[in-house]
Amino acid sequence: MRYGFVLPDGNARDAADLAAVAETAGWDGFFVYEPVWGVDAWVALAAAAMRTERIRLGTLLSPLSQMRPWDFAGRAATVDDLSGGRVIVSVGLGAPDSGFAAFGEETDRRTRAELLDEALDIVTGLWRGQPFAYRGKHYTVEPFDRIVAPPPVQRPRIPIWVVGAWPRPRSMARALRYDGLLPYPMAADGTGQENTPVLIREMVDYVAANRAGTTPFEIVVEGGDTPGDDPARAAAIVRPWAEAGATWWIESRWSAHGTPGGLDVVRTRLAQGPPRFD
Repeated sequence: MRYGFVLPDGNARDAADLAAVAETAGWDGFFVYEPVWGVDAWVALAAAAMRTERIRLGTLLSPLSQMRPWDFAGRAATVDDLSGGRVIVSVGLGAPDSGFAAFGEETDRRTRAELLDEALDIVTGLWRGQPFAYRGKHYTVEPFDRIVAPPPVQRPRIPIWVVGAWPRPRSMARALRYDGLLPYPMAADGTGQENTPVLIREMVDYVAANRAGTTPFEIVVEGGDTPGDDPARAAAIVRPWAEAGATWWIESRWSAHGTPGGLDVVRTRLAQGPPRFD
């Protein structure tokens, strides 16, 4: 099991400072969310890269359906180069209530799924290098080899974690084409439901039965918060998820967002270290 933390608030300087705290305390990953409008995630991650040496750095998550995929590919590759190959990207359809309509972005779920699939094709194609061409329903790309971003350090690509709606076969198939699953359990009526270790075990078995290839594949649990001042309790919270097959535990302090002293709460929790168990 590896352990990551999502920064719930703050600017690029805060990201740099707190990523350094996280690395010193033994966390394995430091993540920022990528808003429709707000603090630029890749500037924040670049700042964090300059203050750290080991910890993985990434987005959780990037709503690719409202981005230009070539811009995203270049930013991610640039920070992967800057960090010496430590970037992870997490992608999904995004939450329309996070500002999609306010800025004229696509809100239809089916269309956003099409945009996500095409964007992933383009991002991974550009990372492989030129010449690259693409013709889809929404995007067209022609070969272009002037003033391109440096290729990612990581090969065959920067790891991509994808939201998979469980047990929706089409959504799960998208995730299985890449490097990790961010589970989103769905009820029969299409509403989200609470994730559990039992559901994680079902997904782990599904991945084993349906994913081609032998490259590493992560099962990523956004598990909420653990008490940093009670290591035994924290370990008891995490252990069932690890035993079910989860490979990453991600937490944050979303309740600290926008509150006085919120970043101090985050700093304290990061400094206490991840909820490890024997």
